[in-house]
Amino acid sequence: MLSRTASALLWMGRYIERADFVSRLIDATLRLASLPSSYGGDVAAWSSALAAAGVSDAYAARHEQVSEAAALDFLALDAANPSAMRGCIERARTNARAVRTALTVEAWEAINGAWIELQRFGTRGGGRERLIRLNEAVKAAALAFDGATHRTMLRDDAYWFIRLGETVERADNTARLLDVKYHLLLPRDEPVGGSLDYFQWTTILRTVSALTAYRHIYRDNVKPWLVADLLILNRRMPRSLASCAAEAVHYLDELARTTGRRGPAHRQAVAMATRLNAARIETLFADGLHDAIVDFIVENNRLGTLIGEQYLF
Repeated sequence: MLSRTASALLWMGRYIERADFVSRLIDATLRLASLPSSYGGDVAAWSSALAAAGVSDAYAARHEQVSEAAALDFLALDAANPSAMRGCIERARTNARAVRTALTVEAWEAINGAWIELQRFGTRGGGRERLIRLNEAVKAAALAFDGATHRTMLRDDAYWFIRLGETVERADNTARLLDVKYHLLLPRDEPVGGSLDYFQWTTILRTVSALTAYRHIYRDNVKPWLVADLLILNRRMPRSLASCAAEAVHYLDELARTTGRRGPAHRQAVAMATRLNAARIETLFADGLHDAIVDFIVENNRLGTLIGEQYLF
């Protein structure tokens, strides 16, 4: 496979995953923004959403203050935001079109159909209800693409590059979401374990579709250290950091079998998975969860760089 084809497939997977994450983030933020103003209200919620998406600086360059309308528009449609849902779907389609013959009809139609649907919304907002409909369309498109690739594509290098891109992006998204909640979201005068803390952790679980899994595994009230355990160390949870690292190892193993190439990216993924397998949530909290998450984000970015050096250039 040509390196430019591999790059298009990997980034197509990343952009679809990013669009899905932003749609989930918007859902969660709409819940948090409904809290009373004494809990921070919509300004704190939308500021945290922009931080979780990694676009706070880009937003500040265009807007003097945070508001729901401006943040919604920025996260959904604004061309100045590299992680806006519209931009992610457009770039996913551009990459998909470049490697059209590597995709099945169903996978291509899932992306192309999402892009066509997004054209109806233009490039500017139109109120909360309109952007919520856009949000639902993006979530449906991500699910359709995931199902199409899983059910119709050969398990060859094209499939593994798509999945690898999705996994690296998913790990980054989960880590950033956890860090925003743990380090930024709870007001300084609010107690850990209080009603606001409980609501925020529950919302985080909803964002990654993990609330039912949490109740099934822990059979307990929502507690920060258990949520962190689920989303960092529990390999049965598809969006956990440990699961993503293990999947990255698996996909790189499959690529090594099909391409005959094994190198620094594989060693990096194995090292990440090994560290997470050996970690204990009590130790992570004792040593500083924020520092542990930041270290993971750096390591995951390093993995993305090494994948590029090994396969894409």
